[in-house]
Amino acid sequence: MGDTKLYDLLGVSPNASDSEIKKSYRRLAKEYHPDKNPQEGERFKEISFAYEVLSDSKKRQIYDSYGIKGLQEGHHVDGFSDDIFSHLFGGGLFGAMGMGFGGGGRRRKQKGDDTIHPLKVSLEDLYNGKTAKLQLSKNVICSTCNGEGGKHGSSQTCRACHGQGIKLTLRQLGPGMVQQMRSVCPDCRGEGEVIKDKDRCKVCRGNKVVNEKKILEVHVDKGMRDGQKVQFRGEGDQKPGMEPGDVVIVLQEKPHPHFQRNGNDLYMNHKVNLTEALCGFCIAIKHLDGRDLIVKHPPGEVVKPGTIKGIQGEGMPIYRDPFEKGNLYVKLDVEFPPDHFAEVEKLKLLEKLLPKRPLCKIPQGEHVEEVDLHDYDPNTSRSQGAGRFSEAYESDDDAGVHMGPGVQCAQQ
Repeated sequence: MGDTKLYDLLGVSPNASDSEIKKSYRRLAKEYHPDKNPQEGERFKEISFAYEVLSDSKKRQIYDSYGIKGLQEGHHVDGFSDDIFSHLFGGGLFGAMGMGFGGGGRRRKQKGDDTIHPLKVSLEDLYNGKTAKLQLSKNVICSTCNGEGGKHGSSQTCRACHGQGIKLTLRQLGPGMVQQMRSVCPDCRGEGEVIKDKDRCKVCRGNKVVNEKKILEVHVDKGMRDGQKVQFRGEGDQKPGMEPGDVVIVLQEKPHPHFQRNGNDLYMNHKVNLTEALCGFCIAIKHLDGRDLIVKHPPGEVVKPGTIKGIQGEGMPIYRDPFEKGNLYVKLDVEFPPDHFAEVEKLKLLEKLLPKRPLCKIPQGEHVEEVDLHDYDPNTSRSQGAGRFSEAYESDDDAGVHMGPGVQCAQQ
């Protein structure tokens, strides 16, 4: 083991047990707590970080095997992110303390945030492909001051955060237990540097970046889908000392009045009347590329309600293989004629053409009763229906019999 700085901070040996590490941390935390020794605030942060690593078995194992550079250079464990390491070891918290944790290794330039922008496209656009021009506003490094924010050498280290860009606040949770919270320094807005008003650049006013408009050409390829992303690398906001982020365009498919998409297939509904369902039909479907598809259905092949027919190869183009397409499916809904659409004599003629109706064998006897059919109203509840029937029984007063609860029979 070559790196023992964290153990030295806590005053324990590399072979110390977990209880020894915890005991030493509590003792040092009380001694160097900012409430007791405000001038030892930086030392308290070092001790807290050392305990954070050595009290976790996985982090301690990485530190024992690879040292601080092992934690910094990719031997990651849960709880440590690239942003934390770039702050702690890349000239950040411990680099400024003179502990030498981040000295020799090359650090990858931190990347800025990506800019997400939605782009609404029609189903026709996704079928035929299109190029859309999109105007975006982004920050670029000021060319007048070359991103320095003012005169060369005019920037000074922020006194509020000591050049870290982050302010650390401590919250007492209990005896020997504190919580360390990080927030962006409000004085330098996370830059770690401040510039006097008289030295600031007149173009960017010390912000180091200026706003400019950029027009991007977004190529929507045939077969792209809702939610698919088009990425423009390095076209995001610029910031000194950082790689610009990306601009990510997210496609949002607008609803279509006739077609619905499912993967590479298209679906549509079409109504046919009873004559078409029995005797055949011919329809013209206006496709997404403007073509008219003529669909004929032969007479005699009866269309049942809900029948689905498919047209092969007339669905959506397959992304990056637009010469191949999915299928188009048509759901046929049969529309029946209204009540009393023909006179009884004509219905008898129609009946001769239709399949014979099954014979109704009516049983004989006193238990046989003929009833009427009524239209069903789904908005009427059972209780309301029961009320109407009960009213019918209660109105039968001729027999002088009442069967309702709590009603006594008339005494003669």
